[in-house]
Amino acid sequence: MFNYAFLIPVFPLLAFALIIFFFNRNNRLSALTAVAGILLAGVLAYSVLFEAIGHGPELAEKPFFQVLLGFLQIPTGKEVFSVGVMIDPLAAVTLFMVTTVCLMIFIYSIGYMQHTHTDEHGHKHTTDDPRYARFFAYISLFACGMLGLVISSNLFELFLFWEIMGLCSYLLIGFWSTRLPHEHHIDDAQTVRAKIAGLKAFLTTRVGDTIFFVGLVFLYIQTRDLNFTAIFTEKTLHHLAETQALPGVPWVTLIALLILGGAIGKSAQFPLHIWLPDAMEGPTPVSALIHAATMVSAGVFLLARTFPLYLTAAQAGGPAMTVVALVGAFTALFAGTIGVAQDDIKRVLAYSTVSQLGFMVAALGIGAYVAGAFHLITHAFFKALLFLSAGSVIHGVGTNDMMNMGGLRKKMPITTTVFIIGALALAGIPPLAGFWSKDEILAHAFERMQHGDTIGTAVFVMLAVAAFFTAFYMTRQIFLTFFGEGRDHHAVEHAHESPQVMWMPLAVLAFFATTLGLVNAAPLGISFFGHFVGEYVLGIHEPLEHTPFNPMVAGSSVGIALVGIALGWLLYGRKPLKTGERDPLMSLGLVWKVLRNKYYLDEIYGVVIAQKEGPAGKTGTVESVRVQPGWLLQLVVWFAGVCFAFDKAVVDGTVNLAAAIGRAFSEVSAWVDQTFVDGAVNGVGWLANELGDGLKLIQTGRVQNYLVVAISGATIFVFWFMIVISR
Repeated sequence: MFNYAFLIPVFPLLAFALIIFFFNRNNRLSALTAVAGILLAGVLAYSVLFEAIGHGPELAEKPFFQVLLGFLQIPTGKEVFSVGVMIDPLAAVTLFMVTTVCLMIFIYSIGYMQHTHTDEHGHKHTTDDPRYARFFAYISLFACGMLGLVISSNLFELFLFWEIMGLCSYLLIGFWSTRLPHEHHIDDAQTVRAKIAGLKAFLTTRVGDTIFFVGLVFLYIQTRDLNFTAIFTEKTLHHLAETQALPGVPWVTLIALLILGGAIGKSAQFPLHIWLPDAMEGPTPVSALIHAATMVSAGVFLLARTFPLYLTAAQAGGPAMTVVALVGAFTALFAGTIGVAQDDIKRVLAYSTVSQLGFMVAALGIGAYVAGAFHLITHAFFKALLFLSAGSVIHGVGTNDMMNMGGLRKKMPITTTVFIIGALALAGIPPLAGFWSKDEILAHAFERMQHGDTIGTAVFVMLAVAAFFTAFYMTRQIFLTFFGEGRDHHAVEHAHESPQVMWMPLAVLAFFATTLGLVNAAPLGISFFGHFVGEYVLGIHEPLEHTPFNPMVAGSSVGIALVGIALGWLLYGRKPLKTGERDPLMSLGLVWKVLRNKYYLDEIYGVVIAQKEGPAGKTGTVESVRVQPGWLLQLVVWFAGVCFAFDKAVVDGTVNLAAAIGRAFSEVSAWVDQTFVDGAVNGVGWLANELGDGLKLIQTGRVQNYLVVAISGATIFVFWFMIVISR
């Protein structure tokens, strides 16, 4: 089946083309086409996974590498980039994850993109979103981008699919940036937020992408190739480690840090994390796609795919892996603290995603390759479950604000159950999937801490504290949403369980969130994932560090999670909030305000997209939205104004002065030319003309006259000659 792996991204791409060009007027056919495309891709992805398992971990040493047809090759001077396919254990398991999660999201979207509203007579009406077909076209292209990235055989091809996802994220985050008069599921305020959020995501990730592309250029200059099987050879890696880019900085370190820039942008790590929380303005299935199956997973996948560069940089004494570890660990803690002070049900999950991505990045930074890759896979399932469950809540209640929810467990029992499963998996409660992957990361950091490694100690402490905040804010979210009494009686009264087409995918994701961790449950004697993915890694010629199960670390991580859950219950579960009650954390004063405003980073250098509360805590008018550039953007605009003024006054002034001098010089030159040069030329012409006029008078045409002139001339000459001789 490896020979047909190139078709995996082709099926969603074909679905995109069919919907755009042929089926866009038929909503049901468009949805079914999208589902069929990802289903076919999934069938093929599962076949590839089973064949890869048959090859065993040795597939990583000699991965399947296929160059596609010649007309897909891109000439670059003497060299040729071959667009092809590479399958190794990491690609195989990622294909399984992406297609499975995307399929569930696609099916869920069939129901979610239908909107119910009540007219003035109390009658309910269910209609498709006006952009229903377009939505399924976009998410099909999104899936194509991620699947193409996973099977790419070289970094240039990966970068092309990387940018396809960037485009799709912009289109889908800003999906509701326009509103038709009869649309009831969005308001004018949301259209403003969606428009700005899409731009914010696109521009922020472009920063990382530019840094990433510079790294690719440097890598190509040094290696003359970007194929993974070519650059991840002992000879090439040794060359990158021995060649100096800057004094004391080998090329492998510089290139690894530049590639990290791309991952920081795509996977929303500090300081380029600001776009991801605002990406919630898109439809909830888009949030699930971005946070679980595609966009942000791509950055972590890139780090895992280029892991040999980072390991080589570390062996050469470079700081690349240290930077990766600290960025990830700090992001995990930083985002976790913000999550405790958010009221938007999706925004809490967004900061949770940023935090969990930090866990993955930190794992790769401390060398826990298997743990980081495993958390990437497990997280996709329970985070997709949480986002889709949140979408189910929003679909039933009609608001994102958890302070206007409460008491939904009776109205939405299925959604409540699967949400709690996802939350416990995220918090790391055994035997759910999140426990096994998160525990392995903490165990690896703890082992490095025991060996006296400062970075390992810092990573372990930050991740352990982040795990506490994770358990706390998920408990807070559960009690604010599903328990107690409804704080907005109108919203809760009309709440209802989602239709089967929405809750069935939730059930499937809940099953994986519950059981998937068991494929690498070391205490049970199962280490399939670690053996398959981590036994060998392309480009690494020595066995990776293996971290055995540590009961003390596992017990500590569970204890930390239980303390977070207990504190959440104490503040929000023991006495659930009632209508009009303030959040207990508001008693923290300045700390609450700082966390609520996300450390004011949007105000410092991002774009602030805030929604002011109306008289009764309601929102919905365009006046309630505040969109303003951050201080850094204002500084950039001011600096651009200064540069414009300098350009206009100095640069343009200098150019204009030079032009004026040039014009003056040309005028002087023209006068000299006309007076002297042209005057001399004209004088010669005039003289010749006058002589001609005089001489023409002697041209009579009579021979006798000519003879007289000749004899006279000869006589004069002889006379003059004799005088000269006589002297």
